Amino acid sequence: MDAQNLHYFEKAPVAKAVAHFAIPMMLGTSMSVIYSILNAYFLGTLNDTAMLTALALTLPLFAIIMALGNLIGMGSGTFISRLLGEKRYDDVKHVSSFAFYSSLVLGLIVIAVGLPLIDPIVHGLGATPESFGFTKDYVTIMLIGSPIVVLFFTLENIVRSEGAAITSMTGMILSVVVNIILDALAVFVFHWDVIGVASATVVSNLVACVFFAFHMGKKSQFLTISMNWFKATKEIMGNVFKIGVPVFIMSIFLGAMSLIFNHYLVEYGDQSVAAYGISSRLLQFPEFILMGLCEGVVPLIAFTFTANKSRMKETIGFTIKTIVSLAVLFGIIVYLISDHLIGLFTKDPQLIEMGSYILHVTFLSLFITGMTTLFTGIFQATAQGTAAFIMSIIQGVTLIPVLYIANQMNGFHGVVWSLVIADTVAFLVGAIMLYILRNKLQPDLESLVQ
Repeated sequence: MDAQNLHYFEKAPVAKAVAHFAIPMMLGTSMSVIYSILNAYFLGTLNDTAMLTALALTLPLFAIIMALGNLIGMGSGTFISRLLGEKRYDDVKHVSSFAFYSSLVLGLIVIAVGLPLIDPIVHGLGATPESFGFTKDYVTIMLIGSPIVVLFFTLENIVRSEGAAITSMTGMILSVVVNIILDALAVFVFHWDVIGVASATVVSNLVACVFFAFHMGKKSQFLTISMNWFKATKEIMGNVFKIGVPVFIMSIFLGAMSLIFNHYLVEYGDQSVAAYGISSRLLQFPEFILMGLCEGVVPLIAFTFTANKSRMKETIGFTIKTIVSLAVLFGIIVYLISDHLIGLFTKDPQLIEMGSYILHVTFLSLFITGMTTLFTGIFQATAQGTAAFIMSIIQGVTLIPVLYIANQMNGFHGVVWSLVIADTVAFLVGAIMLYILRNKLQPDLESLVQ
């Protein structure tokens, strides 16, 4: 962490500090969404609904692999930021080395467990006879590349945790640019369709991992990938997993929710799954912008939690105002041009109508999901493991019964609206817990949540 990063942690005006940490993360996450949208676009040019369906069905698997990266990355990253606030610099090296090698081991475990079970996994994802082959191709490539994908999500968090937000953004954008180029080559030049798109994801993540590893090994003052600094002490594992496990569980629940959601949508035909796949990718753009904002400020909140709690309160307050402004802006844009957005991916009038409807409904909870992400980030940054765990499961626990009841009562419309209901419950639970913990986190925080 150089003097400039330390300045943003400790002394810069809060608005500038939040911008320093959040804008690179927002740009990086928005680029990753653009890549996800372009994946669907490239496959959509082949006019094969089964391919788009396969892409939607594999989202839960990607969420699980990403969850393993966040298990180590978020847990280690928030711990590193707190250690920097306490000026325990040698411990930062131990934690970063632990994160690097643990991620690779987790990825190898995924390969060992996943490949022998490839057919049951594809069936479990809800593949239809038409989409089974494409789904299996995508799943196979993602399983083989899982050590790289897990490592990518870990290192992005680790680099950001020391305040190197621009470096983190650069690695993410590098991955996206490489992915887009490889996608175009795979689909239009080599005609590898789904296999090419999945392979492009793995290769682009590998390029970013090399970039992050070079930064940690050669440029960072405190981070390292050297095995000489590897330690798996009780303190390191306890702090990493206290936050990492809730993040992992939350990601697993998101994957499970997507899986269950797809199973309900399949009842209404492949078109409904494809429509949800397209609309969810479009929704990811504003969602990931807000997620980038909230996750971007987590290192700042974690640092100030141990170094300056008054500054922590100002950071949270400014972030809330920004979430409100962005949610209103994105909501207006989407409601004005939703049909045109869906029309970029398909010319099917029914698919456009269905996708536009899903987009309108799910956008209602944009502000709610932004605030929920912030609540979760606060609990992670301040080492409130129990609260983080509750946030990790509440949406999934709520969605499953709501989804069942809504489907019975109102069919397709009930399935779509169940997402908004589950998001609202998660928001209310998070707000209540923040109010309960206000004195433990910071006495002045009471004024923020009243």
